[in-house]
Amino acid sequence: MSALSLLELVRVTPDTDAGAALNNARDLAAHAEEWGYKRIWVAEHHNMAGIASAATSIVIAHIAGGTRTIRVGAGGIMLPNHAPYIIAEQFGTLERLYPGRIDLGLGRAPGTDQIAVRAMRRSPDASDRFPQDVLELQAFFAPAGPDQRIAAVPAAGTQVPLWILGSSDFGAMLAAELGLPYAFASHFAPDMLLPALDLYRSRFKPSEQLARPYAVAGINVIAADTDAEARRLATTQQMSFADIFSGRRGLSRPPIDDIETYWSPHERAQATRMLARSVVGSAQTVRSGLQEFVAETGVDEVMIVSDVYEHHARLRSIELIAEAMKQ
Repeated sequence: MSALSLLELVRVTPDTDAGAALNNARDLAAHAEEWGYKRIWVAEHHNMAGIASAATSIVIAHIAGGTRTIRVGAGGIMLPNHAPYIIAEQFGTLERLYPGRIDLGLGRAPGTDQIAVRAMRRSPDASDRFPQDVLELQAFFAPAGPDQRIAAVPAAGTQVPLWILGSSDFGAMLAAELGLPYAFASHFAPDMLLPALDLYRSRFKPSEQLARPYAVAGINVIAADTDAEARRLATTQQMSFADIFSGRRGLSRPPIDDIETYWSPHERAQATRMLARSVVGSAQTVRSGLQEFVAETGVDEVMIVSDVYEHHARLRSIELIAEAMKQ
């Protein structure tokens, strides 16, 4: 069976401010470590009141400090927002603090709106340089040469493992060309999943970091003691996606009994398409759904998104998922 990992959204809710959301993420990681999850990632998002992971490297340090063995990383750093040199310094520092446990997933999108892009003082066309920036970042993690005039201290020599993230064929081709592991965001962009995986595997070139293709795919999984309760918990995520299309931007919402009372037909259609790669139900339902997902995709690792409103219910969800996949 493929390995299990987590993408933690660090959700802010009306009942949980940003500080509590960050502490909940750390607590979730500690439990996930006990339950056998391989890694936990957080993503860079800006100008979003409902997500508290904007300062991604700091969030990673907070989570890693509360765990012992689970890998912790970025899923991902939106590289067009940053100078590669600065990211090398940050993640090199994380690797020195938590050796052998840090992952650096890299995305090409800004992870925000154009207002925030301007506020970050980054060029709107910075994404065009993404392949070159990945290579530059990789070079900063390599051992510094004797005549090298600039080094990313303390990153040089840490060889922090890089990942390419994507939701289209661009990331698949780049990951294959550079011989890097590839993570596909099928938890919100499911349409290109299978073609992108095929492209990545067929064009993969071995590298110093990776000898053979290694693919991860995201999937939304919400587990509870019964199918009915899981479906109710899932309305939190469904409302979040409906809000994207309605322009309602705000905090994560508590679950409701009937999602049809919340979204419009258009919002329902759009959200349902984006959430097509989802498994919602009891442990038995989850086990069957994840087995089918792995059989269909052949991924080496499944990255779970369990977007549940209340912290203890979310802990129960990821515990049930782990138990289901050990049966």
